[in-house]
Amino acid sequence: MNKYFPIIGLEIHVELNTKSKMFCQCSADYFNKKPNSVVCPVCLGLPGALPVPNKKAIEYTQFIAKALNCKLNQKSKFDRKHYFYPDLPKGYQISQYDQPFANNGFLLINNKKFRIQRVHLEEDAGKLIHKSNATYVDFNRAGVPLVEIVTKPDFDNSTDIKDFLEYLHLLIQQYLKVSNANMEEGSMRLEPNISLTQKKGELPDYKIEVKNINSFKFVKKAVDFEIDRQTRLLNKNVKLKNETRGYDENKAITFSQRTKEEAKDYRYFPEPDIPPFTFLKKDLDQIKLPELPDEKLQRYKSELKLTHNQALLLIKDVRKAELFEKLTLKENSLSNAGKIANFIINRAYDKNMKILEPEQIDKQVISKAIKVVLKSNQKAVNDYSLGKENALFFILGQVIRVIGKNINIKELKSELIKQINSIK
Repeated sequence: MNKYFPIIGLEIHVELNTKSKMFCQCSADYFNKKPNSVVCPVCLGLPGALPVPNKKAIEYTQFIAKALNCKLNQKSKFDRKHYFYPDLPKGYQISQYDQPFANNGFLLINNKKFRIQRVHLEEDAGKLIHKSNATYVDFNRAGVPLVEIVTKPDFDNSTDIKDFLEYLHLLIQQYLKVSNANMEEGSMRLEPNISLTQKKGELPDYKIEVKNINSFKFVKKAVDFEIDRQTRLLNKNVKLKNETRGYDENKAITFSQRTKEEAKDYRYFPEPDIPPFTFLKKDLDQIKLPELPDEKLQRYKSELKLTHNQALLLIKDVRKAELFEKLTLKENSLSNAGKIANFIINRAYDKNMKILEPEQIDKQVISKAIKVVLKSNQKAVNDYSLGKENALFFILGQVIRVIGKNINIKELKSELIKQINSIK
């Protein structure tokens, strides 16, 4: 069997949470609305309707791009991307081609640098609804501001891809707050482009894109499936071609949809109804970012002396991080930061960050959960036995995850220590 190296790039589509759509005054809040009730002549591409760009959407796009370490371009424009599909009322999409709002960025994930090729802005399409033997079109989503983030083909495994996407989701949803990034609603859609080569670093002459995946877990499974599928075909000397595929969540397989288009197929040309943009460098330089997840992680570790796991658990929920900083500031003592972090991490909250009261849980359920966790986390048990107190909090968190309910932490900790001591 021949050895192949995966070469994978990502395209990520993110709907922005502006009040209005990209080129008209229709509400961008379309989800669960009556079909075709949030539309106007611009959304529907009716003759004579003229698009007017949404300033806030452009600002949000530049905001995202700056957080991704991109170069913000002083000159940019919109283009028409032509393709004919029932959910595209005009027969073309207003997008960006050769002059996007930003390009040449990067993110560091797992101590690896993944390059961002471009960040551009476009309008979303409508949605096809398949019922019985008929297909209906809902144009409520048509025209919603949509940012596309395109990476270079720097990935070679599904784990790095999942970690990259989870960080990007955290960044956009909780820190920049420019999108709800709800993948179940389709406001963040993930599309890996996967190829295999026998010479590491060499780009093959084909690319297979898996469209519109709405889960980090499914992206990982789709990538792993494609690597295996393409390996088997290449070993049979099958010549692979550019292709667009879908992902079947129930069968955990990809399936062919159509041959993949190239840029020339879209017949791009500058959007004649929207003049090009020119931005002043001083204005782009003045775009201010909040403290980003990685920066907050390092500060918690260096200044507040939290462990890596404590800091990581806090930054993954910005509400918990805000509560932690509020309580730490109130205590006015760095020495209590670790205890405050554990207090916040090990409690359940409602949507308003009010602490939920613990549930009464059968002791046998707790005991069984502890046994399962101890058996699968022997290293952490050994670390705790060697005096590493933080290992206990890691084990505690795993038990809480297995139980899946709000539980009295003090009682759980006591039972956990008792069981660990019994196996020494």
